[in-house]
Amino acid sequence: MCFKFFILLLSTFIGFAVSAQSKDTVYSFTVGNDVNITIDMPAMNQKHKTIIIIYALPNGNTIAQTMGKKMSAGYDWHYDIQHISAQTKFIRKALPRQNIVVAYLANKYNSWPQFKKVHPDFAIRIPQIVDTVFSIVPSRRKLMYLNGHSGGGSFIFGYLDGVVAIPNFIRRISFLDSDYGYDSTYLKKIQNWLLTKNTYLNVFAYNDSVALLDGKPFVSAAGGTWYRSKLMMQHLSASVILKKVLDDSLIVYKGLQNRISFFFKTNPERKIFHTIQVERNGFIHSVLCGTNKDSKGYAYFGLRAYDNLIQ
Repeated sequence: MCFKFFILLLSTFIGFAVSAQSKDTVYSFTVGNDVNITIDMPAMNQKHKTIIIIYALPNGNTIAQTMGKKMSAGYDWHYDIQHISAQTKFIRKALPRQNIVVAYLANKYNSWPQFKKVHPDFAIRIPQIVDTVFSIVPSRRKLMYLNGHSGGGSFIFGYLDGVVAIPNFIRRISFLDSDYGYDSTYLKKIQNWLLTKNTYLNVFAYNDSVALLDGKPFVSAAGGTWYRSKLMMQHLSASVILKKVLDDSLIVYKGLQNRISFFFKTNPERKIFHTIQVERNGFIHSVLCGTNKDSKGYAYFGLRAYDNLIQ
């Protein structure tokens, strides 16, 4: 489908806007009566491969807050804690010969775990949502990455629940402090998917088991991403060699020629790093780690490398 005709068609049915500072197009629509999708699409070059990144929102955040914006007096602080829009612009600069499309997925309950409670048939609905996003992007060559922060990981696991096997067009799965729902029932699907070349799994966690909120622990020893990520790594280690490549305030394990990465942020001061992992170039790293652009022009958990790209 001609891209200009595609945008014209979308403008007839759904809201969209073209950024005044770029040729990016942002448009929004609903699926069913409770799922909101906003797609951030660059000026598409049909000669280039397209990567569609599903970003399942964290609990309690709106799409606008997740995209982020320059802060001024009176703005809600949530606009300054993820900046996925600006991080996307950084990724586009790093990968100029690829069309980087980001689809923000939210629901009216502001929680993917709650969405799954409302819809017992979520294992049917969630794959349909993914297929809808994949099919609507006009590109001859396209792949998809599944990504999510916090409760967004529940969306990813909901997708895994709904497919017999992870399809070949899914090339990267990233859990940005979001794999609370991991258990061994997902292991075989992940293992089989990793047998395919050019598939990547990366997992980010911090030691939330010792973190304090108002002076009290808020995550059980086995309920947080620190425990669940280590459990996933332990299960994968039965079939894949994972080597520790960094042992500092950040502990990193890698395997399968850097196609598997686990990032563990230590927490001796018992702080809350839940969203800071995203803000400090976490989304950038979830897309570029394991590639030849890994840590080029940015550092995971370093200073924000995208500040000049915030609109």
